[in-house]
Formats: sequence, structure tokens, C-alpha cells
Amino acid sequence: MTVQTVRDVMTTNVVYLPSETTLAEAARTMREQDIGDVVVADGPELTGVVTDRDIVVRAVAERCDPAATTIGEIVSKDLVTVRPDDSIHSAALLMRDQAVRRVLVCDDHQGLVGIVSIGDLAEEIDPESVLGGISKASPNN
Repeated sequence: MTVQTVRDVMTTNVVYLPSETTLAEAARTMREQDIGDVVVADGPELTGVVTDRDIVVRAVAERCDPAATTIGEIVSKDLVTVRPDDSIHSAALLMRDQAVRRVLVCDDHQGLVGIVSIGDLAEEIDPESVLGGISKASPNN
């Protein structure tokens, strides 16, 4: 049996937004692109990642104004990364150990080449499982 790698399951269509983007703009982008995260980058420098959950927990629940608060104010700066040739099993273990739902995929030069989410792994590891089915389902927009 061939060991599947992160490269086999990663999403390569990474969406980047500058840190001055408002939460409202970021949320609209996520909805339009059908994604749960954006990479925050100012020029070539990666600042971090903002997820739909970050917007809810770190901003909306704290009564921040989504039209005035920027993603730079709530960005997760502790980046958890894997390499494209890592096994999906090792990526899943890292996600569990670091308590994250997605990891950035970086090449040998620390260039971002993709993102892997827990949903990507669930679909691949056991597509017939309940989690695999949920991950494949269309979102309720």
C-alpha cells in the first residue's frame, strides 16, 4: 500500500489577504471562495492565518465591529507547517498535537505551496466515514 503524502491532499489555491483587510471583507472572501481560512501576507512576508472560527471567536464574540476591525488584529501568528512529502498520517498527528484544524504546506525554502485542513484528511483517510461525508458535503451558504 502506498503511503499518501500531504501533496496528494493539499489545497493549492491559497487565498492571500493583506493585514489591513477588514473582517467583513475577509468573511465575504471566504464565503465567495468557499473556504474557511485566508493567509495573511503583507508583500512577500507571511503574517499568519485567519479562519472563519477566528473571526467568530476572537472578534464577533468580543463585540468587535467587523467593518472596522482588521484581520491583522486577530491573525494567528504561530504557523504550524508540514512539507509536501510528509505523510498524511504525520500531518494528522501534528494537527492533533498542536490542536489546529489546518496546517500550511511549505517547500524546502519555506515557500508556501498549499494548505491541508482536517477535512482534507478526513476525506482521504476514510471517505466513507461520517467525517469524510461531512467534509465532502456542500456548505449551507
